[in-house]
Amino acid sequence: MNQITATIGRWQGAGLMATTLLGTGVFILPQMTIVTAGQGALIAWLVLTLAIIPVTLVFGRLASVLPHAAGPAYFVEKAFGRTSGRTIGLMFLLVVPIGAPAAILMTFQFVNALVPIEGWAQVATELLLLGVLLLLNLKGIQVSAKLQFALTLAIVSVVVVLFGGVGMSLSELESFTHQDSPNVSLVMAAVGIAFWSFLGIEAMTHLAGDFRNPKRDMIPAMFIGTVLVGIVYLACTLLLLVVPSETPVAMVGVFDSLLGGYGAQVIGILGIVSGLATVNVYTASVSRLIWSFSRDGVLPKYFNKLNQHNSPARASIAVLVSMALVIILTYVTGQQLEDLIAWSNGVFVIIYLAAMLAAVKLLSKRYLPLVALSCILCGVIGFALGWNMAYAILLMLVLFPILWLQKTHLSRKQWLTE
Repeated sequence: MNQITATIGRWQGAGLMATTLLGTGVFILPQMTIVTAGQGALIAWLVLTLAIIPVTLVFGRLASVLPHAAGPAYFVEKAFGRTSGRTIGLMFLLVVPIGAPAAILMTFQFVNALVPIEGWAQVATELLLLGVLLLLNLKGIQVSAKLQFALTLAIVSVVVVLFGGVGMSLSELESFTHQDSPNVSLVMAAVGIAFWSFLGIEAMTHLAGDFRNPKRDMIPAMFIGTVLVGIVYLACTLLLLVVPSETPVAMVGVFDSLLGGYGAQVIGILGIVSGLATVNVYTASVSRLIWSFSRDGVLPKYFNKLNQHNSPARASIAVLVSMALVIILTYVTGQQLEDLIAWSNGVFVIIYLAAMLAAVKLLSKRYLPLVALSCILCGVIGFALGWNMAYAILLMLVLFPILWLQKTHLSRKQWLTE
């Protein structure tokens, strides 16, 4: 078996997209943006949601007309050549084992809201969760798509119920949102924090081959998922402003205040499952990238196998083992979670920017305004990250020459055999 069977429809794809973006931050990031910008956090989420839509539409269009397991790496290769494309692919490959453990560590804030766990017990529990993700990936992405669509509905339902508990009238809401003028610099700082929530758009492009009809369903699925996520984040931010809470995970306190208890259980469980869903999609994405690179000869042929569920099992195992090693090393060395997040963000800025530049050559001219807006967003985020971009730049400077030499060697070898 060497072909992935298409099983995902539009709404399952929207569910995958939404839970990937909601992920670890759905009940945490709004709280962090409020600490930074106060009521300006609402503006931050609105601005970021609007700014990320062009990126989503461009990625969706690229994936719908050029569906491929390599995702952005394939787009860049088609536009700028094999060496550039494979450099982007390997950068994604090398960042996920860092970014995904960071997501696991963030998820444990919800675990600790239910049952405090520390030390090696926490590490053991994190490794156990990776084992669960391995089982899901071995069963194929269609199982994850169905589960994550249900999870998206559950999160949206909880937010709607909480809003019903608030019971604000439109006039009260209008007066609330027209209080003090926000500080622009603080709003931009909140945008920088919130950007983590929208990392995952590119991961969906790796799954284009899993869609039954990517040309018809890819853009709607990604657009619906992105807009839904923006609305959920805005809603959670407004809830936290209307119902302040002193609990470590503020949404737990909001739930308890409005619905009389069980906030730790409901918000905690949804937060844990949502965080794992994000890691699950990235595992599926990078596994398919490894499988694709194995077929192209970039990586060993060992990974060029699919199991009975049409899942790249060997690649999934390799990805999750690397995540497990990073989790253990992070605990042993005392590495800061913030560093892992910042380094990951830097790599994704380059991946996004490279894909947007590829779109200039691959898509029709009517997409140029969307591409231009997307490039501006990448530039702003990259500038905000500052020195944390060093990891991404170093990866690019190391990988590109190695892949260029590999290409030269293979070309010379082929020329000699002829």
